[in-house]
Amino acid sequence: CGASLISKSWAVSAAHCYLPPPRLALHLGEHNLFKDEGTEQRIWAEKVIPHPDYNGVTEDNDIMLIKLIEPAVLNQYVLPIALATTCAVADENCLVSGWGNQINSGVNYASVLQCLNVPVLSRSQCKEAYGSQITENMFCAGFMEGGKDSCQGDSGGPLVCNKKLQGVVSWGHGCADAGSPGVYTEVCRYIDWIHTTIADN
Repeated sequence: CGASLISKSWAVSAAHCYLPPPRLALHLGEHNLFKDEGTEQRIWAEKVIPHPDYNGVTEDNDIMLIKLIEPAVLNQYVLPIALATTCAVADENCLVSGWGNQINSGVNYASVLQCLNVPVLSRSQCKEAYGSQITENMFCAGFMEGGKDSCQGDSGGPLVCNKKLQGVVSWGHGCADAGSPGVYTEVCRYIDWIHTTIADN
């Protein structure tokens, strides 16, 4: 799974990526997973807090906060991203990134961080693809014709619009299939929960 650093001590990911604290670490400043490039920081999680209303069947509220056991050292390779306080707008161009699977059938995970420009799709396009599975806490981004998409292994990672964290990679039917765009958790709807949870912990 991926995640996004939002302060020195906290990161955001997807709730379906949950692992208990002793087993979850964040790799910051990472680029090539198979090379030590001297920029990496590996920091274990102290607390892992999935959204209290996360539903593993519907994937509603698929968002999670991770508190690091020690603060990250911020530098040109490791920086927090600001949260989007306004919600996704159709046709906005955004950037999704991760080390996820690069093929639709079979497995070929990326060794170097991949990124892709994707447009936010309208509510009607999203519902056309997935019907009632789309809740108010989700939005779609990508290409209705297929061919380019986020995939398994990208989950929890960032969808960035205007340099802000707009979405969290959540789910989809297959990867890059025509008519099945990527589905993202709408970060703007969780600003209060994020701030309150951080303050309480």
